Formats: sequence, structure tokens, C-alpha cells
Amino acid sequence: MRGLFITATDTGAGKTVATCMLARELLGQGYRTGCYKPVCTGAEHAEDGFRSWSDVDALSASLERRFPADRICPQTFVAPLAPPSAAALEDAVVDSHLLRQGVEWWSDRVDVLLVEGVGGLLCPLTTEETVADLVRDLAFPLLIVSPLILGTINHTLLTIEVAQRRGLNIAGVLFNDVHRQSESYLESVLSEVEVRTSVPLLGMMTYTSSGSTQSWQPLGERAPADWFHLTGTDRRS
Repeated sequence: MRGLFITATDTGAGKTVATCMLARELLGQGYRTGCYKPVCTGAEHAEDGFRSWSDVDALSASLERRFPADRICPQTFVAPLAPPSAAALEDAVVDSHLLRQGVEWWSDRVDVLLVEGVGGLLCPLTTEETVADLVRDLAFPLLIVSPLILGTINHTLLTIEVAQRRGLNIAGVLFNDVHRQSESYLESVLSEVEVRTSVPLLGMMTYTSSGSTQSWQPLGERAPADWFHLTGTDRRS
């Protein structure tokens, strides 16, 4: 099983949208694809009291509902807080072992597993660990989703620096044009990031006619990213 770990510069940057988009693309190419979100916080409440987590539902839908939701995300908490804080409000703790063990269920069922983190790399994951610790242990290449907003140059370079200092394998950066920025703005951001890092800039998520950012395109004259190739080598080999 190959894999890709999707992180971002911050919460709300577009990790779930990117993960769903890649899942649909890989499925369309004929690869058996899974999505795994080790922990999710922030439930929605229906009038009948039913609780749901929109990220988990979106990931499930991108896989055509082929897999149980509790395998996509085995740990969910109600409060929209960092996982250890949300768990504490329920007199619970995030199960560090399950964060990692949950990956193994997928190993014989898919060719590639897309793992979506929470927040950014230094977001608390347990009382003692951050997302970066899980990325290191799973050993999947890292895809950084970066929204094209004010401050994105700094946030992108900071995330890259944290990853590199911890020895993480960075597959590249995928930008998210969340506000439909002008061409001059896009060019200025991309050029500033590109001259300051050797990490590949893989593409940009763009708006569809419905107004959602669920497609992507290469940057400039660059060749389209081969997402399956970027997932790295098979962990069983």
C-alpha cells in the first residue's frame, strides 16, 4: 500500500477538499483508493439530535461510500477544538495507538491511502504529540495544501521549514485559490515561494462552475502532477 499524507498551512486551508479531489482522480485512474482521517473534531448537530462530521462524510462520498465511516475516521469528538482538548471535554483521550493502527486495516484493501491530518503540522494530536509526529511514523510523503490568502508566503515557507527540520519527505505544495485571486497576485505569490524553496509546486485548486474548489490545474508550463507516483514506495516492500 502506497500513501500520501495531506497537511496544510492551517485549519480551513482545504485539506478535505484536496483529499476528496485526489481520491476521485485516483479512483478514476483505476487505483483502489482509500481515505483515512485519524481523528476529527467539530460535529454538526441535526434537529433530531444526530451528530455528523462533514469532513468524514465528504471523504466517504469521494470513495463512493465503499468503506465504513468508522474506518475512514475511527476517532471523532464533538467540540471544534484541537483533538486532545476536544477529547478532554468528553472525559476521553485520543488513542495514540489507534491513530497508527487504523492505517493497517487498509493495507490489503487499497493500492493507495490518502491520510488527512488536522490543522497544520504542529497542531496537537494527543497530549504529547503533534501531527508532525504521526507523519514521521506513517512515513508517507507529505502534501502541503496552501490557500492563496494574505500571509500565504510566510505560512507556506514556515510549514516547509518545520517539515524539513523534522526530516519529513515533502512531495510538494498544492495551492488553493479560495478567493479567485488576480493573475498578478498568483504570479507574485508563486514566484516568491519558488525562489525560496526547492520543494515542488505541484498545482493549484481552482473553482468549478458551481463555485467550489474541486478541480486542479498545473502551474504555468509545468507538467501535470502524477499523484500515484508521488505517493512513494509500497510500505510492505
